[in-house]
Amino acid sequence: MTIEIPSRDELGVILKKAKRVAVVGLSGNPERTSNMVSKAMQDAGYEIIPVNPTVDEVLGVKAVKSLKEIEGHVDIVNVFRRSEHLLEVAKEFAEIDADVFWSQLGCISEDAYNFLKDKDFTVVMDRCIKVEHALTK
Repeated sequence: MTIEIPSRDELGVILKKAKRVAVVGLSGNPERTSNMVSKAMQDAGYEIIPVNPTVDEVLGVKAVKSLKEIEGHVDIVNVFRRSEHLLEVAKEFAEIDADVFWSQLGCISEDAYNFLKDKDFTVVMDRCIKVEHALTK
């Protein structure tokens, strides 16, 4: 599998430029990784948009059921879904106004990667946005 990820310097540029992060699969449970990572990013000044059809609100923000419900531009779509769901999320991502598709540690899909790269999107897979943010400050 050949998945090329932007360098740490490039990730730093992406994170410095970004303001709005839509988090697919953001859990309302504060003990879940998606919640802890998103809270840390929110505390660092990012606007977090929860994308989860099973919750009404997370981290004090009204949740949306899908990426298509988000109004306005999204800088990063951060995905907390299992690898087998990445292609369906990638297809929805391609239909909205967003810059970067980012899947968390352990989440890799060659099909999703190829689908997005063929459309010239920036793709980050198998990286924790919170860790990269801490490393590129």
